Amino acid sequence: MKRLRAYISHGYGGRRGLGKAAVLAFGLTAAPSWADEVVIAALGDSLTQGYGLPADQGFVPQLEAWLQARGHEVRLINAGVSGDTTAGGLARIGWTLTSDVQALIVTLGGNDLLRGLPPEAARANLAGILDAAGAAGVEVLLVGMEAPLNYGPDYQAAFDAIYPDLAAEYGTLYAESFLAPVVAAPDLRAVMQADGIHPNADGVALIVEALGPAVEALLTRVEQP
Repeated sequence: MKRLRAYISHGYGGRRGLGKAAVLAFGLTAAPSWADEVVIAALGDSLTQGYGLPADQGFVPQLEAWLQARGHEVRLINAGVSGDTTAGGLARIGWTLTSDVQALIVTLGGNDLLRGLPPEAARANLAGILDAAGAAGVEVLLVGMEAPLNYGPDYQAAFDAIYPDLAAEYGTLYAESFLAPVVAAPDLRAVMQADGIHPNADGVALIVEALGPAVEALLTRVEQP
């Protein structure tokens, strides 16, 4: 975890926002395919958008291919915007949740950390996103993150608590973080782009393998609310 916190302090995204790390392991086996296609919107920043990668190698297309290979009829919408904050995500959640979207993956907050924005503002923005998803009847997987140690213990504790608190309050699925599989790789440079901030295609594959079971759990909620 110390390695992760030190790494994410360098930031990522169009404005070099902070990183997010790996997910809570769900330990699920492959679920049966569904008769109808499930549409999932992935709301996030540069890590979701696929910054610096060919169109077919980013997080969204790799996750979609991973799910389809396991028998799921699913289509993912890339709602990642490089450099986006929780406020930006809230501003565009209305038009992200089109009538065909049945589930939502939320991975936002790193750029809030980069700018040192108040944790209470990030919490309110994320709550607004979850309110909108609830009103639309959309199931959510909320991906959390940890503030770097250099922000101080009070800020760190307040920010770190946002995601598990909101997941419990709204009854969403919760994954601890996004980038941990990359940060834990034996050779970090081998799974990173030249900027040392964004994962390369191999790094994204590690993230997808870690997060995939949580997304399968999300699909199960859509099928069996």
